[in-house]
Amino acid sequence: MRILISADMEGATGVTGPDDVLPGTAQWERMRPLFTGDVNAVIEGLHAMNSRAKFVVNEAHWTMRNLLLEELDGRASMITGRHKALSMMEGVQYGDVDGVVFLGYHAGAGTEGVLAHTYLANSITGVWLDWVRASEGRLNAALAAEYGVPVIMVTGDDKTIEDAKDYAPQAVGVIVKECVSRYAARCLTPGASSRAIADGASEAVAQAVRHDPVVRPHRIDIEFDASHLAEAVTVIPGVEPGGERRVTFEAPTMYEAIRCFKAVTTIASAAMEEQYG
Repeated sequence: MRILISADMEGATGVTGPDDVLPGTAQWERMRPLFTGDVNAVIEGLHAMNSRAKFVVNEAHWTMRNLLLEELDGRASMITGRHKALSMMEGVQYGDVDGVVFLGYHAGAGTEGVLAHTYLANSITGVWLDWVRASEGRLNAALAAEYGVPVIMVTGDDKTIEDAKDYAPQAVGVIVKECVSRYAARCLTPGASSRAIADGASEAVAQAVRHDPVVRPHRIDIEFDASHLAEAVTVIPGVEPGGERRVTFEAPTMYEAIRCFKAVTTIASAAMEEQYG
């Protein structure tokens, strides 16, 4: 059995504000061990129920160089660094993954949740996958389904777990903090969080059963907070205006859809002005 752990940081234990997740800040340095602790807790819980399981951790936050390799559980390997074919889901495409864990995930742009966003920290106010408002979790779950891989577990704040119940109802959800506002939460201590995550992972092992791939066309709609961002991304072939501050595109597979979405966010980032966005 091989489990992929897609590890984002906004939904990690103790994280509540931008400085907690922005590389180079003192708070980010403080939160890196807590983030790594969450990952280790997942591995501990999964291994307890299947001692022969193998684990691959894919760094999924910002620069994708946040986890502390020197503190990572030795039973895992880690994919770290940027410019990966499938970004947050790198590693799912090789046909050897039986289940994926979404660790430290968060709610989507335009919704309630601690540090809620979708790919860009700001500027995107909403994303819809096949006309359903989509978080990164929903997008990544659709990609995993295309490779026959089930989402077996999700950790994050209460809004994240509520979202996951819709796109991955079979997954075990572990709440490590309760949303108070976008920048505040009632948090479990690291020890309590680790115990909850390990217990959830032990339960989630049973869900790691591959299924038939679900390959079909998809439509993605994206809403920005400024019209020039929508105009900028229409240079991408197939990306069309979809209304005021909106664009839309269709793709024959989720693989192609997620790569086009990544191109959209990359160009939108480049089109932002320092003060006016």
